[in-house]
Amino acid sequence: MLNDLKKLFTASELLNGNFGVEREGLRVDKQGNLSLKPHPKQFGEKMKNPYITTDFSESQLELITPIFNKTDKLYNFLSVLYDIVALELEGEYIWPQSMPCIIPSDNKIPIARFDKTPTGEEAKKYRENLLKKYGPKKQLISGIHYNFSFSEEMTKRLYEDEDNDLDYKTFKDNLYLKVARNYLRYRWLLIYLLGGTGLIHESYAKECVKKLKEVTNNVFSNDGALSYRNSECGYTNNTDLFADYNSTKGYVESLKSFINDKIIESHKEFYSSIRLKAKDNNNFFESLINDGIDYLEYRSIDINPFDKAGISLDDLNFLQIFNLFLLVADESSYDKWQEEALENQKLIARYGHNDIMLKKDGKEISKEIWALDILEDIKNINKKLNLGKEEILFKMIEKIRDYKCTYSYKIIEKVKSEGYIDAHLNLAENYKKDAYNKRFKLEGYEDLELSTQLLIKESIKRGIKVEISDRSENFIKLKKGNRVEHVKQATKTSKDNYVTVLIMENKVVTKKILDDNCLNVPKGYEFNSFNDAVLNCTNFSNKPIVIKPKSTNFGIGISIFPDGVEKSDLIKAIEIAFKYDNTVLVEEFIKGKEYRFLVINDKVVGILHRVPANVIGDGVKSIKELVEIKNQSSLRGKGYKTPLEKINLDENAELFLKQNNLNFDYIPNKGEIVYLRENSNISTGGDSIDYTDIIPKRFKTVAIEATKAVGAKICGVDMMIEDYQDENSSYGIIELNFNPAIHIHSYPYKGIERNIAKEILNLLEFI
Repeated sequence: MLNDLKKLFTASELLNGNFGVEREGLRVDKQGNLSLKPHPKQFGEKMKNPYITTDFSESQLELITPIFNKTDKLYNFLSVLYDIVALELEGEYIWPQSMPCIIPSDNKIPIARFDKTPTGEEAKKYRENLLKKYGPKKQLISGIHYNFSFSEEMTKRLYEDEDNDLDYKTFKDNLYLKVARNYLRYRWLLIYLLGGTGLIHESYAKECVKKLKEVTNNVFSNDGALSYRNSECGYTNNTDLFADYNSTKGYVESLKSFINDKIIESHKEFYSSIRLKAKDNNNFFESLINDGIDYLEYRSIDINPFDKAGISLDDLNFLQIFNLFLLVADESSYDKWQEEALENQKLIARYGHNDIMLKKDGKEISKEIWALDILEDIKNINKKLNLGKEEILFKMIEKIRDYKCTYSYKIIEKVKSEGYIDAHLNLAENYKKDAYNKRFKLEGYEDLELSTQLLIKESIKRGIKVEISDRSENFIKLKKGNRVEHVKQATKTSKDNYVTVLIMENKVVTKKILDDNCLNVPKGYEFNSFNDAVLNCTNFSNKPIVIKPKSTNFGIGISIFPDGVEKSDLIKAIEIAFKYDNTVLVEEFIKGKEYRFLVINDKVVGILHRVPANVIGDGVKSIKELVEIKNQSSLRGKGYKTPLEKINLDENAELFLKQNNLNFDYIPNKGEIVYLRENSNISTGGDSIDYTDIIPKRFKTVAIEATKAVGAKICGVDMMIEDYQDENSSYGIIELNFNPAIHIHSYPYKGIERNIAKEILNLLEFI
């Protein structure tokens, strides 16, 4: 088989596949107690959210990724899910451990509640039966369920290369059955490498705690313990069950016999370390027989407390090559292999840190010798297939040679130092802080505009399926039930028609429409050629004016002269404007400060005052040096992928400074604020300050009327207001924007962060 893989596939093709993760985790309060609060309502109905739901308990989160063909994409999405959920939990954390936190008495553990639909009632009844059968405390054990299948292209090519009489479905089933059998044989190694549950809190099941010794306050273990989750004290059936993995039909018949004998209630209660999964798991047995095995579910993986995602990228990458090992490894004919494999699992789980003996085909073998033999085989696979996993395999070998490198040992030592509750809460708190610090980022989607990232994040939170239609165009597809919407750059939606966009794109037409609706706009002139503008520029010398391209966005090419300007600089400003459009506008300058009103669905959802790009002097550094330092902030970037844009010392900035007899080499005095341009766009390096709650109603009404005048549902209204505190102050609308950035309101430089993405989803009738 190994030679076939080398002959038929490149390394990249072998490492491709279908990968998904279901990660469970308990919600806990700040003292480490199991949360008794309901599942957060912002995640919607549990059974309708494909990403964020619950498992057994109302307090037991389940984060579910879509299927990805690359492990790095899978890891990024899992991290994103963690961040989304962590930031929505008020006064709570996600417990970073498979074994539970402080658990209350059985009758206080909240079972997951669902809607009153037949499906919801069935889910509730299923959990009530589990409660009676196993007790609630073992149900709170959380873990990683790793879902995996080879790419369809790979299995088809293997089938086509094989000379046999089997149909394709049976051939593919046999591949997965072999992987499943070998997984059961070698799962003990995975438990050792990824295990992290060598401790139990005293509030856990008493029948387990009483057999152990106290290693620190209220925490119990035994010498060498590595993974209680995979031990007899873990989440197991009351009777050891060995399914038939020789054929799909045999597997189905064995599970049906367990159900008929009333050992388990359904196939979902078969707590094997690995499960065969069907294309339609709601019609499990029929689908498995008729459609074949769709994917495999690995269930032996503990949550890694040292990675917020619950499993590290290195471990996901190791699983890729481990899967190939399971496919190519020869099988023995030893008939008691399942019983032996289970015994090895229990030995590793309870005594894995010790130098123990395992069973291999009925004979004893040293844990270390066998593990190193397996990893040597995996190294050979890696080398022969050019998979490039040498560094990861080296780390795994180090864990075998020194158990102090394992997650289980490291978390035990941390608990001994900090205490069981504090050790885990400290990790959870750090992960939540990290999520907050990265709250404006969507890992794996950083190439998209920040506004698009925010809309994706809010959609995921609310269980709206997201597909990237065109990354370069920031085009996404949103789907929930039968409702589908296509959105470009977060604010270009089906709710605004094409002529509305064209109106707002054309500043001359916009002004005429606003003027017709008795809304104040600056007076001005339109020039279609540079020469015409220059010939008439004497009319504007030494007058407060604004010069801008007709159809510009993001403040590009705009020059503002509030105190007037001499002819040479005026000509320079006209020249700059003509670089961005064939038509240039020269308008009167309106006194006051500029505010961006964001109107969505006839409602002002955010108002910002945008401070022009600036630096504050320290008496030592030049403007150029101060800009370089300010641009180092994590909030600043390029291409609208961060809340603020980097300051660009361009010719507009140079011209503006010249009006004040300054240049980039000027050294401002300590505390001196130097503005680098008059226009205050965030896209040119400005700072944003939220004014939503303090701007008088009159100006909000004006913004809504302006939006209605052009027939828009989403609009950015740029308004100059002389004195925003005065209801009767003069104002002027200087621009309407058909594609307003939402991130500047979501993450202002100063002030309240507004959830604008929610407003868009509401407009699109998803919530």
